Amino acid sequence: MQILDIQIFSGRNIYSHKPVIKVLADIGELYRYPTKDIEGFNEKILEYLPGLKKHYCSLGYEGGFLERLNEGTYIGHVAEHMIIEIQNMLGYDVHYGKTRVEKEPSVYYIVYEYINERCGIECARTIFEIINEILNNEEVDFSSKLERLRQIALEYDLGPSTKAIYVEAKKRGIPVTRIGNGSLIQLGYGKYSRLIQASLTDLPSCISVDIASNKDITKKILRDYMIPVPDGDITHSVEGAIFTAKNIGFPVVVKPLDGNQGKGVTVNVNTEEEVKAAFIEAKKYSNSVLVEEYINGNDYRLLVVGNKVSAASERRPPFVTGDGIHTIWELVEIENSNELRGVDHEKPLTKIKLDDLAKKVLHSQGCDENYIPKDNEVIFLRYNSNISTGGTARDCTEEVHPLNAELAVKAAKALGLDIAGIDVCCEDISKPLYEQKGAIIEVNASPGLRMHIYPSAGESRNVAEDIINMMFPEGKEHSIPIVSVTGTNGKTTTTRLIAHVLKVQGKRVGMTTTSGIYIDGQCLMKGDNTGSVSARLLLSNKTIDAAVLETARGGIIRKGLGYDLADVGVITNISEDHLGIDGVNTLEDLAFVKSLVIEAVKSDGYAVINADDKFADYFLKRARSEVILFSKDKHNPLLNNHIEQGKMAVFIENDEIIMINKGIKMHLIKVQDIPITFSGMLDCNIENCLAAVSALLGLNMPLEIIERGLKTFLPDTDLNAGRFNIFNMGEFKVMLDYGHNPAGIQEVVKFIKKLEAKRFVGVVGMPGDRQDSSISKAARICAGAFDRLYIKEDSDLRGRDAGEVAQIFYDAIIKCGVPKENVEIVYSEGKALEKAILDAQPGDFIVMFYEDFKTSLDIINELRAEIQNNNVKAEEMVQNVG
Repeated sequence: MQILDIQIFSGRNIYSHKPVIKVLADIGELYRYPTKDIEGFNEKILEYLPGLKKHYCSLGYEGGFLERLNEGTYIGHVAEHMIIEIQNMLGYDVHYGKTRVEKEPSVYYIVYEYINERCGIECARTIFEIINEILNNEEVDFSSKLERLRQIALEYDLGPSTKAIYVEAKKRGIPVTRIGNGSLIQLGYGKYSRLIQASLTDLPSCISVDIASNKDITKKILRDYMIPVPDGDITHSVEGAIFTAKNIGFPVVVKPLDGNQGKGVTVNVNTEEEVKAAFIEAKKYSNSVLVEEYINGNDYRLLVVGNKVSAASERRPPFVTGDGIHTIWELVEIENSNELRGVDHEKPLTKIKLDDLAKKVLHSQGCDENYIPKDNEVIFLRYNSNISTGGTARDCTEEVHPLNAELAVKAAKALGLDIAGIDVCCEDISKPLYEQKGAIIEVNASPGLRMHIYPSAGESRNVAEDIINMMFPEGKEHSIPIVSVTGTNGKTTTTRLIAHVLKVQGKRVGMTTTSGIYIDGQCLMKGDNTGSVSARLLLSNKTIDAAVLETARGGIIRKGLGYDLADVGVITNISEDHLGIDGVNTLEDLAFVKSLVIEAVKSDGYAVINADDKFADYFLKRARSEVILFSKDKHNPLLNNHIEQGKMAVFIENDEIIMINKGIKMHLIKVQDIPITFSGMLDCNIENCLAAVSALLGLNMPLEIIERGLKTFLPDTDLNAGRFNIFNMGEFKVMLDYGHNPAGIQEVVKFIKKLEAKRFVGVVGMPGDRQDSSISKAARICAGAFDRLYIKEDSDLRGRDAGEVAQIFYDAIIKCGVPKENVEIVYSEGKALEKAILDAQPGDFIVMFYEDFKTSLDIINELRAEIQNNNVKAEEMVQNVG
């Protein structure tokens, strides 16, 4: 058994609306045998993964998978369940899986849900290792493999603070995008998007964060605001530290100037020797050392979120309590076995380390790790109380005196922090600091939330909710309007038209299309950008008010969607294109893939469906939101049934676009007044207009804005480049269009048949990744439409041999009875266009189905200029002769 490929789907995809991983695997000869026929196999996997006994499988009840194992099921299916179960053992609540044959007889794909991407990948690799070891009768060191996966999970999991915020944002319906493998996440989209890493938001300046990490500057600023802080000074030498300590008066605290998590901190320092040792320890973490007054009392952490104290905890250093039997070392081991303690931030509490610093602390108490404390004797193992070094926390939010809460908020604002952890030392947090010689010790710019969410004692506080509510107050937007457009033909024009109307409304629009990524009409990235990566890139841009995303089949299949939910999802139509690629072999397969766009729509959004399409009824059943139907035929039964139900529809009546909702009928615009319909002659653009109007109505766009946008969207190279662009060459015309499938070419033919021309000339071809039958079909359409044909090939052959597509085209055209003298193969697209123009006769109408729009446009402009120049010279010669 071997893994051939791994694909990650981090967003909604054709397999699930949850993130999944797809593993392509070759199971070799094992396709012949169910696992029950492999001696000892089922018994061993149940020994390693006993949770498999509870899996439901397709039978729909607990133990269903075990029944399938006993009856006989194949190893790809078994691997799927093993991958899911080992993730469950690591603490991930995942259930979904699917296994199917990809290529007969032995290549399968296994799709399974994941939460931690890197760990999810490694789980698959580990399960394949285990299966192969069992099959080869090798020893399986399962515990070591599981431990390795635990370490990977820990390394790549979101930290507890970020995870809490992630979950809370999801509860609020705010889209969350993880950026990279760390704890940086994006909340929301477009101009409303925010970034947060752990508890550090994108609001504080770098200076504010730097100040908070410099304890001396922090104290000076707080002192200026009349906030009580301990006396102290910076030093760079042992002598300076001793001098400062004597000047302040013992006891003192010695700590790194810019440290964190209590690293290098020594408290209650009482002698010059202790100062020297503490200075050396602090220097390990910072070039500068802070010596300050030791404030006697309890250690409190006040979490400030915005204008309030969201939570407060009393922190205690890690300690063990003696029982008169066990050594300190043994007591630490016993405490670390507590299921609440884990490595680093893995669990609510962190395991206690009996390291050199702990031993030093023990030494200061007159003992070592082998000492057996008396019954109920408390032994501390750290000077500091940080949770990250094994400390514990008791919730005391309700105990905080209002004046102390006010000081904490004041301290955060003085440093320019919207979220801050204020460390306070005093005897009793319920009394004002001024009354008890308490002080603010530190201000943390990125405070951990773990102690408040999982206190060792007291009430858990949902501080993540407070953070989300501060960043996105009730009623504040968190996402811009998003429209996602898919279909076989018309996607680009529909996308551009929607974006144009939004711009007319005054919005700064981001748009992804086959020609590039655009913001406010400016191209930021050229090329086909209709996949999930482009969508994510656009939606992270904080300058845009709205996003219109052309969403292509290939991107959906390979990566899923690049957004969570759209406000409007549009399917223009379904016709023959890209069949035989990526497992999409039929129109039904294609409709299934495209339907994801209308499934991934907000509950209060709209799915826009073409009632004239043969798959309209199928799409209606797939939609999860309200639906807007559009049709060129006002008598369409599906449309009329929809209207009778009081739902929204857009259609053509008396050559006018009509909108109806809840029985109320509104006239929008005459079709002939829309430039891209060419006075109503271009059917496909009428359909595209209906799709765009429907989407805009779904966004609650005013009708007058829609009308103005339709009237100002021109079929030129600025607004709709490469789609029915017609160029006047003087005595003949040239049109460029991206007809790349039979349906698209047929629409062009329908249009030109309504035009007047002495000859129709076609520069034709098809991309190489289409089926032979599709290429032949397109060729037959061209054979019946053009008087003269130049067959060209794309520069990207897409897996074909040079000349192969052109030959299929040529053979199909000749079979249709077109005289050979009217057909010419010119492989280069540019040279084919150039030849067609140079051979043109007066009254010709040349149609070019291009691959490279820019090159084709450059040729037209160059030859047009040359023709105009020649005409000018000819006129001058005539005048001179006269």
